[in-house]
Amino acid sequence: MTVTRRLHNHKETDMRSPSSLQRPSGAFIASSWAAMLVGAAVYLIGLWNAQMQLNEKGYYFTILMYGLFSAISLQKSVRDRLEDIPVTGLYYMLCWLSLGLAIGLLAVGLWNAAITDSEKGFYAMAFLLSLFGAIAVQKNVRDLQAAFRHEPLTQPLQS
Repeated sequence: MTVTRRLHNHKETDMRSPSSLQRPSGAFIASSWAAMLVGAAVYLIGLWNAQMQLNEKGYYFTILMYGLFSAISLQKSVRDRLEDIPVTGLYYMLCWLSLGLAIGLLAVGLWNAAITDSEKGFYAMAFLLSLFGAIAVQKNVRDLQAAFRHEPLTQPLQS
C-alpha cells in the first residue's frame, strides 16, 4: 500500500520516496536551535540590562513570548494544511493575525520607547532572529517525525 499526500499543485507523491522525505541535516538543526536560543537570550539579556521601568520590561518580555508562540503556531498550521491535516480557516487566520500583532506591538513599543536607535534595532533584530529560529526548529521537528515514521526500525541483515 502506497502512502500519498496531496500538494498544492494537486500532484500526488509517494510519502516514502526519498524526494519527498528528506531529513534535515545536523548542521541545519543546530543552526536553527542556535538562532532561536541566541535571538531569545540576547533579547532577554538586553532587557535585563536595560534602564527601563519594570512594566516596560514586562511588555517587551510578553511580546517575545507571544511572538514565539504565534510563529510556532503559524508554522504548524501551515504545515498541517500542506499535509492535508484539517485546520479551520478561523484558526489559520488567527495565527497570521497573532504573528502580525506581535510584530506590530513590538514596532509600536520600540517607536515610542525612550531608547537610542541602536537599542531599538538591537531589540528588533534579536526578536526577528528568535522568530526565525522558532519557525525553523518547528519545521525540523515535523521533518524528523515524518522521517522516523517512514524509516524501518531495524536494518536488514546482510549475508
